[in-house]
Amino acid sequence: MKRTCFVALLAIICFSGFAQTSKNTAPTRTIFAYGGNYTNQFMRYVIALTKKENPKICFMPTATGDNANYIAAWYAACEGLPMRPYVQRVYVASYTDKKTFEENLLGMDAIVVGGGNTLNMMAIWKAQGIDTVLRKAYNKGIVLTGGSAGSLCWFQGGTTDSRPKDLSIVQGLAFIPTSHCPHYHSEPLRKPLYFENILKGKLSPGYAIDDLAGIVFENEKYIKSVAIDDKSNTYYVSVIDGKVDEKLLPVTEILK
Repeated sequence: MKRTCFVALLAIICFSGFAQTSKNTAPTRTIFAYGGNYTNQFMRYVIALTKKENPKICFMPTATGDNANYIAAWYAACEGLPMRPYVQRVYVASYTDKKTFEENLLGMDAIVVGGGNTLNMMAIWKAQGIDTVLRKAYNKGIVLTGGSAGSLCWFQGGTTDSRPKDLSIVQGLAFIPTSHCPHYHSEPLRKPLYFENILKGKLSPGYAIDDLAGIVFENEKYIKSVAIDDKSNTYYVSVIDGKVDEKLLPVTEILK
């Protein structure tokens, strides 16, 4: 009887230790959002975030309709960097692409989403099931990154120029449960409209980012702000006592 109880107790201890180990080794969900276009400095930082040597990094130019010039610029920007560049097009045919979106994207170490028309990109992703694949990539610990449309897509929503005439609101994937405003100071209409939408409750409080700055999130939590120069910043915008509050988030690293 004593031996049986001892064995049972040992099994419980072993299982608890295994469960704790499994919990501690769960992949870190990482998003790096920057305000404008990708740069050499941003890509070097993405490489570092993967924590891998010569990582596989995939560019998604969906928001420009897989524009050939944008794709060529991506490959040119990656020259000389310690990484393996790939491109995931969405305007494909089954006889030219022998792997599914899931097979391609889940084999990457990081995924970079380019700028362009956020609204059209989100519609295509949902039609193709890419939104679900990106959720799997996020949960797997693949670094997700991008600027402009490529940063807006990871948040609940924000303002976009994807529709004619005026800036309007677009919904994102909501991996980060706040709103977002890219191009914060480079496009004059962005900031006042962001303030207005948050004040009226059309958008939740959220993060605003200048073109040459970026924010790292881990497991949906703000971790740090980085920038390429000392004039670019990130902000958290909310409402306090009925007024918009803009909180400057200190940049802790200037990227080289």
